[in-house]
Amino acid sequence: MTENHQARLLIIGPPGAGKGTQAARIVERYGVPWISTGDIFRANITAGTPLGQRVSALIETGKLVPDDLTNEIVADRLRRDDVAGGFLLDGYPRTVDQVHALDRVLEADARTLDAVVLLEVDTDVVVQRLLKRAEVEGRVDDTEDVIRHRQDVYAAQTAPLIDLFEARGILVTVDGLGSVDEVSERIATALDAKLEA
Repeated sequence: MTENHQARLLIIGPPGAGKGTQAARIVERYGVPWISTGDIFRANITAGTPLGQRVSALIETGKLVPDDLTNEIVADRLRRDDVAGGFLLDGYPRTVDQVHALDRVLEADARTLDAVVLLEVDTDVVVQRLLKRAEVEGRVDDTEDVIRHRQDVYAAQTAPLIDLFEARGILVTVDGLGSVDEVSERIATALDAKLEA
């Protein structure tokens, strides 16, 4: 994998699959900016912006931020100069409508996604992982009911993207269980093969 390759990537998987941990490894390996909608939202929540207040109210009840709001935020981010050589999207797109919105933004600059990394994990393992994280980090929104609701929302809204990306020939499925290093190695091997194909 050459550093000059323009890697336009997306990482998807259920909440708690380890996307954030693996995204950090991917951006380091490929030298591209990490665009995390979660980070953008959390920064606004911390700053107490109007967007942050809207997002906070939704997150507390386990709901997702509406497509139009998310699309606008991501489109703005993808117009910045630092993404000319590629990027890693994390947390977006979550729905088929968001995929089409992303397509329009990328097509405006004659770009497309190069690869989509799907982290596959067992739901019960993820629920236990998130409950432990909630306990350690004091996350009041991470009750078992809210966590399972997020998993259900993911399955209903985001899982259809898997078929779409598979049909486009850009899906890379990786077993998300194991040590951080084991999963990172699986991702690197699969991505290198996809990007060099």
